[in-house]
Amino acid sequence: MPKTTKEERLRWVLPIVNKEVKLKDLARVFPHGKRTLERWIANYKEFGEQGLEPKSTRPKTNPNETSIRIKERIVELRKDKKQCAIKIMWDLEEEGIYLHKNTIQKIIKKEGLTRKYRTRKANPNYIRASLKKGELVEIDIKFVPDRIKGQRAYQFTAIDCATRWRYLQAYDDASSHSAICFLRELIKIADFEIKAVKTDNGSCFTNRYTGYNKSTDPLNPRLHGFDLVCQEFGIPHYLIDPGKPQQNSFVERSHREDQEKFYEQVKFKSFKDFKYKLRLWNMYSNNTKHCGLDGKTPNQMLKLLN
Repeated sequence: MPKTTKEERLRWVLPIVNKEVKLKDLARVFPHGKRTLERWIANYKEFGEQGLEPKSTRPKTNPNETSIRIKERIVELRKDKKQCAIKIMWDLEEEGIYLHKNTIQKIIKKEGLTRKYRTRKANPNYIRASLKKGELVEIDIKFVPDRIKGQRAYQFTAIDCATRWRYLQAYDDASSHSAICFLRELIKIADFEIKAVKTDNGSCFTNRYTGYNKSTDPLNPRLHGFDLVCQEFGIPHYLIDPGKPQQNSFVERSHREDQEKFYEQVKFKSFKDFKYKLRLWNMYSNNTKHCGLDGKTPNQMLKLLN
């Protein structure tokens, strides 16, 4: 019995080619019609056995195919802004071009502009309560990947969980003093009341895992300077569980965006230059549409939420 389509076609074609049987006689028992048998024989005589290989019947053209101009615009936006299909769709709508996000995703995938390896995401059934602006602000530190003239630099980040509004500031160290200065700057510059902050367990934010055991009075330990500032302004300070950065999900996700779209594309001549470009990037990110905000920017959400 034939195992492939080519072997099955050869089983019908070879007896006719070898003149063992006439075509009109074999066509009487052939299940696909005389015209198909004639086509197989013609292909075999012209191309040999390769002519009997099954070919795709997919049409080479489509009347509803996206125009080349729009495809080039999609590729241009993808390379320029490194945005996902949904954000590209929003940008195209502003230009009067309306395409479904799945169509855009297929185009950028066909052009080889998607990630080759993607980690499988966990889908925990978290219940996300709707927040008001300032109700919870996540704070974290990102190490600048490359030294700037031999000097280490750090990015302090604060992000409002409700509006995704961010405040970024550059420091030359990750000390408790820098963390306290950053918190005071954040309270001063934010145009909304900060009702709670959440950080990891770094020594610049808390001494729960570094200083409590060394205290002379473990039941009444000395508070960290960051906690003292929080008490001064009546702001609760929450800590994530050790080794659980996903509990600081908003700020961690924003740091990945900083790495891919800022640090991997921008070079800094000095610490002053880094501080200036970080401020521009902060302004740009606060005016960028977010999928989690249904296409609105953080600055727009500040005006919409109470």
